[in-house]
Amino acid sequence: MKKSIYPKIFLWLFLGLVITFFTGLYVVTNQSARSMIFEGNLYWIAILVELGLAIFLSVRIHKMKASTATICYISYSVFSGFSFSSLFIVYKLESILLAFLGAAILFLIFALIGFYTKLDLSKIGSYLFMILLGVIICSIINLFLGNELFDTVISCISITVFLGYIAYDIQTIQRIEGEVPEDNLAIYGAFQLYLDFINIIYDLLNLFGKSND
Repeated sequence: MKKSIYPKIFLWLFLGLVITFFTGLYVVTNQSARSMIFEGNLYWIAILVELGLAIFLSVRIHKMKASTATICYISYSVFSGFSFSSLFIVYKLESILLAFLGAAILFLIFALIGFYTKLDLSKIGSYLFMILLGVIICSIINLFLGNELFDTVISCISITVFLGYIAYDIQTIQRIEGEVPEDNLAIYGAFQLYLDFINIIYDLLNLFGKSND
């Protein structure tokens, strides 16, 4: 694997996170934008568009033009910022920044593990997916139960899954070199790692975040 691809991947990852963060911050600090997002159906529409873009990127990344992949990734980061904006309402800014820092440290550790390990991590992908599916189902159930202990357990398991996905995705990027054009691979890698990173932030905030009064 050419190591030169990683600066591109991490640059796109950083750009996506910055776009999401400042989109979310803009929404909650601009009264008209905040009203537009949270006082109608636009918030849920944004989530549906975000989901659609995620599926489209995952399925079509191998075939689409690099420019299309770039537009989709940036658009996804913006729409993700709309949903991320709710965190600025729920949690203190200090907690969000600390969650970013904590996620960055964890990300670095497990990215290095994925890059340097001699173990074949391709076999754990199906297990990670099954556990993640269980986490999603349990999270939906707990929306009705409202059990805080159950919620904490779910968040701990979720963090473990996405840490595993970081190492797995880093190794996947190495495996598919040559199958995807380099520019597309940079976007694909950034997108997959973005999903890991942002979900770890959500889980860290759920576990340790200080709520706004």
